[in-house]
Amino acid sequence: MSQSSPCLWTRLPQSSQSPCDRFKHACCSYDGNVYILGGRDNSCLRDFWRYSVVCNDWTELNCTGEAAPEELEEHSMVAHEGFLYVFGGLLDSAYTKWRCPLWVFDIAKQKWVHYQRKTGSPQTEMPTNRKGHSAVVLGSAMLLYGGFVDMKGSSQDFWSLDFGTMTWSLVNSSQQSSLGPGPRHSHSAMAYQSCMYLFGGLKGLREQRDFWTWNSTNHMWSSLKNKSGPSRLMGHSAVAYKDSMLLFGGGESQNSPNNCLWRYNFTTQTWGQVATLPGSSPPDKIHHCCAGLGPSYKSNTGTPCSSSGLQSRLLDGRVKPFKNKCFPAPLTFLGSEVAIELETFSPDKCYGRKTLTESSELVNSKECLMGNDAHRIENCLTFENKAFRRQCTDEDLLNEEDRDMTQHLPDLMLVLGGRPCTGHSPISMWQMTLTDS
Repeated sequence: MSQSSPCLWTRLPQSSQSPCDRFKHACCSYDGNVYILGGRDNSCLRDFWRYSVVCNDWTELNCTGEAAPEELEEHSMVAHEGFLYVFGGLLDSAYTKWRCPLWVFDIAKQKWVHYQRKTGSPQTEMPTNRKGHSAVVLGSAMLLYGGFVDMKGSSQDFWSLDFGTMTWSLVNSSQQSSLGPGPRHSHSAMAYQSCMYLFGGLKGLREQRDFWTWNSTNHMWSSLKNKSGPSRLMGHSAVAYKDSMLLFGGGESQNSPNNCLWRYNFTTQTWGQVATLPGSSPPDKIHHCCAGLGPSYKSNTGTPCSSSGLQSRLLDGRVKPFKNKCFPAPLTFLGSEVAIELETFSPDKCYGRKTLTESSELVNSKECLMGNDAHRIENCLTFENKAFRRQCTDEDLLNEEDRDMTQHLPDLMLVLGGRPCTGHSPISMWQMTLTDS
């Protein structure tokens, strides 16, 4: 088993102005925000929210009108070039059998829109409603695999939606049964470079632990080794991080959620279970959602990022207010010998209009953490702040004409919702930071 840097888990308590706790929902991140749609608490939900990572607040968005989806569960949602694409999750009825359950949200206009195909001929083949499928963005297409189809059970359908023409097509339809994962739902899938990676899930009623990759260049499936990897899983989540896949949670059954975080390295093709730092305990979760934010979580399946390394810490020749780093340090005033040397930043929430000076002064000041702002600290993002070279005020940081605040996000993974669920309480949110960030 390969070695992986340990991680820090932090619970992020949410205010009453946030979505209720839920599971079997869908979420995705785009431009520094996390979007969450539907799912279940005691019943199927029809609500749509945006979470600002920088400001640490929720905004409920409109989810009504002809173009908006109804109540959904076990659906998918992906982001591509200013639009969110939602598929499946309808409650089964005769009405769902003849329609294609695809909805599109225009992020700039903040409204649901009717999508139109850009070719003249009518679309004869398109996927029907399903639940527990996967959807990833690879290049200029959304790849949709499997799902549970009413009256048919687990599906092995593999569809591609071309964002340019908004047309559907079946992928590898003649080879699916013998050369691919086969029927599958409640699995995970993510994209890296030119490939899609699929792990586990349910094949009928049986949990799986097989690991597959689909190559968009030769349109072929390949089975990957998983001898030292996760056990049988369903209801888990996976995201891309640097040259790795992070896989979290899930369980061997609906009633056995776990809190294991696994890392698969694409370069060495090895698995490693990620250890947690002392005093840091991840939650047991199943049917949750994970969203990665920060430069290391950016997908490189399309246009590559324009900056990296030192350039990523500079904007118009100026040093970013922080770099992404987290490591253990003996800060005894935080109440633990193994407390994490972290600082907190959230515009207008953590420090109001105070001037942020040299990082060392901020870290060594008990008053910053123990004073009147102490009750606000727990709700803010945490990261090491070692890159100050001059005094920097909130106005300086928030000048959107000058710089894009979302470019300054630290590397972090958010875990939202999932079972066990806390009823109508605010949604469960956890932040995970790797020490190699």
